[in-house]
Amino acid sequence: MSVIVYTESENGKFKKNAFEVASYASEVARQMGTTATAVSINCMENALLGTYGISKVLNVQNEKMKPFNAKAAAEVVSKALEAEGASVVVISSSSDAKYMAPLLSARLKAGYVPNIVAAPESTTPFKIKRTAFSNKGFAHTEIKTDIKILGVSNNAFGTVETPTDASIEDFSISLDAEFKTKSTDIDKVVGKATIADADIVVSAGRGLKGPENWGMIEDLADVLGAATACSKPVSDLGWRPHGEHVGQTGKPVASNLYIAIGISGAIQHLAGVSSSKTKVVINNDPEAPFFKAADYGIVGDAFEVVPELIEKLKEFKAQNS
Repeated sequence: MSVIVYTESENGKFKKNAFEVASYASEVARQMGTTATAVSINCMENALLGTYGISKVLNVQNEKMKPFNAKAAAEVVSKALEAEGASVVVISSSSDAKYMAPLLSARLKAGYVPNIVAAPESTTPFKIKRTAFSNKGFAHTEIKTDIKILGVSNNAFGTVETPTDASIEDFSISLDAEFKTKSTDIDKVVGKATIADADIVVSAGRGLKGPENWGMIEDLADVLGAATACSKPVSDLGWRPHGEHVGQTGKPVASNLYIAIGISGAIQHLAGVSSSKTKVVINNDPEAPFFKAADYGIVGDAFEVVPELIEKLKEFKAQNS
């Protein structure tokens, strides 16, 4: 009775969160005295999952599942669970996974708990720790359903290498009835780190005074290998794409480093980025609310601080390359 983990990929390569959920599933399987089996859809890197404790990979190749289709993915995972006789499914906290989760939960009559931040406290009964109240607190939740769906928060558990010889098996099922909706157009940012996958996010607000000043934000992000983001007022004003809006009403951020530049720190913004491990704030207002939530703060003019920071980082990289 293995643990099933749904691993996400794009253009034939695993996303970063695939290795984190694989690591988590491996730990759950260890606690339950069983093994972890991954469901991989249209990926060419399946052997990599063995590095993170996966014993078997169910390889699904289906052109219709390019792009992602939540209903079809839910059917694949449910059939995999049935084939393996599993009772636990591990998924990420990506938008795709959250779209699939309720469909899968209804299909399996399973309890679904998102925002999990640690390995299970126990498996009999099944108790886990998750964030609650917009990441302001934690809830210790017991799942009583026979089948359980665990949604792991990004960067909460991390990637843990436990090398295993993973067998790879082709897994094919009929999905014709699942494609009642389809994507007709997808507009994606290419060539840049995405907010969901980035270890570092550089975000800016109205303190930059206008879209013409965003060059230094992108320069800082390039030096750090970071994703760029913005506050809600900035996207509302049309200075930046809505896809970069982070916060409670935008994209959640759970990066290892979050740099906020010219953002005062409204409660809605703080709620959406509070899961980030280290928060750095640059603002010329020493009374800005964000400083109370920051791990490090710089009181100063962003137009002076950021260029100097970029130069220092370039010097550091040149000396240590």
